[in-house]
Amino acid sequence: MKILVTGSSGTIGTRLCERLLEQGMDVVGVDIRPNAWNSAIDGLTFRADLRDEKSLDALKGDFDLIIHLAANARVYDLVKVPRDAFDNITMTFNVLEFARLRGVGKVMFASSREVYGNYGEPKKSEEQVALSRCESPYAASKMAGEALVTSYDKCYGVQSVIFRFSNVYGMYDDSDRLVPLLFRKLGRNEEVTLFGEDKSLDFTYIDDTVDGIIAAINKFDAARGKTLNLATGKGSRLVEVAEKMKAMMKSSSKFIITASRTGEVTKYVADLSLAKAALGYEAKVGLEEGLRRSIEWYTKYSARK
Repeated sequence: MKILVTGSSGTIGTRLCERLLEQGMDVVGVDIRPNAWNSAIDGLTFRADLRDEKSLDALKGDFDLIIHLAANARVYDLVKVPRDAFDNITMTFNVLEFARLRGVGKVMFASSREVYGNYGEPKKSEEQVALSRCESPYAASKMAGEALVTSYDKCYGVQSVIFRFSNVYGMYDDSDRLVPLLFRKLGRNEEVTLFGEDKSLDFTYIDDTVDGIIAAINKFDAARGKTLNLATGKGSRLVEVAEKMKAMMKSSSKFIITASRTGEVTKYVADLSLAKAALGYEAKVGLEEGLRRSIEWYTKYSARK
């Protein structure tokens, strides 16, 4: 199988490409940036700006599957710069058009738990999405992406699977997401601002996310046409995550807890029933183990810099 992975220089993209290559898959990456983590993956990466509809014209070869991960993915950043959300929609459309015109038969799309919004009980199953609950431009871009992917399946036979990820953390992430930000701040004993005293989300270690994607590749017929939550099925408060990392790192940092920011989902736990039924999916890495692995990786990464 020949697989095209967009966003291959990102956190999930890098780890996914590593795992696919280990399994002997023929992998090509697409990203606007070089891969800073893995030189072998960088060598397989086609440099392209997916906002440009002609960006993939020079990409040679036939592909069996596209896994579309590329996106502007920070919720509050897109509240501040909503144009970046529109770019997400444009990139998804251009990837789907590439699939249609080049005869790529299968597409997988990375969506987000943000599409559920803030309503009802924290635990959400896949059908509990409504436009009226859209909280942010980022969530709107993922809703639009899901609709486009579904339409290309129904209109053009581009078979599809949609994943909804939640707070993926672990290796290959030096952004300002919570876990890498905490590692940097706690390591320097600096004050840390946490947005939302009661904010509780489903934190997913990266290997569990990648396991779910690979399971869907291997069981595509069972997953085809479905939208699947990939997470742990357990909620953890941001304050709890911060306290656990502080204890593990023996930090003296103080936490400043303020209100949640505009546009962000504040409570979410994934209902994994559908993913378990279709893929046999079950997260294997609990929060404490995932944080421990993350701290170990960041410590080694920091020593190499």
